[in-house]
Amino acid sequence: MGKAVKIILAGEGGQGVQSVAEIIAEAANEQGREALYIPNFGVEQRGGVSIAFLQIGDEKIGAPKFQTADIVVALSDRAVRRTAQYAGPQTVFVYDAGIAGVENDIPRNVKKVLPIPALQVAKEELSPRVFNVIIMGAVVKATNVVPLEGAKDAIEKKLGYKFEKAPQLRELNFKAIERGAELVADLL
Repeated sequence: MGKAVKIILAGEGGQGVQSVAEIIAEAANEQGREALYIPNFGVEQRGGVSIAFLQIGDEKIGAPKFQTADIVVALSDRAVRRTAQYAGPQTVFVYDAGIAGVENDIPRNVKKVLPIPALQVAKEELSPRVFNVIIMGAVVKATNVVPLEGAKDAIEKKLGYKFEKAPQLRELNFKAIERGAELVADLL
């Protein structure tokens, strides 16, 4: 794959941004890839903007932080505004299409802007509880850092104990990751 893919996931505290980054990093490690994940959030874990810096590649990753991401995923209006500084000419900027009032805040100097209706799909088709897993599917599809099946294995490893008690949650999470991949594939 060459150089590491630099990913930023950002949203409000409690949206599951850090969990998604951690699961993608775990999936990459399980695939034998190098992965570096750095969480960044304020003391107000719920209610503040939470940013996850993630790099995945095939060689050792030299520096933990970076200035320009290959992909930025913003899940709230404040996240759109906070992450615009990490966008550049080669960045794919993904945001939830349901976020209102950010039209002027979306970076213009990017390779591509992908508005996806993740929250709407979560509410209308699946469950709001799997909104972050839909986002995970979108990231995995847009970056190809791990295969979808590898991401599902990592979800199983992380949430398997919950699936034992409520097996329907496995199907719900796997459907969510597939829907996220579909949403972004339609725009690539």
